Amino acid sequence: MANNPDPKLTAGEHAKVAYYVARMAKRSLAGETVHMGDLERKVDRIIDGARKRAEQSK
Repeated sequence: MANNPDPKLTAGEHAKVAYYVARMAKRSLAGETVHMGDLERKVDRIIDGARKRAEQSK
C-alpha cells in the first residue's frame, strides 16, 4: 500500500469522499471537541478499497 499513496478513485468514490468531507466541515463548525472519527474511518475505508483495487489490477 505504501507504493501507491494516491489511488485512482471512481466517480462514485469521489462523490462519497466529497460527501463525508462536507459532513466533517459541517461538524467542525460545531466546535473543536466534536468527534469526527467515524467519518474519517469511512473515508479511509474508501481509499483503502481503491488501493486494493489498483493492486489487483496490476
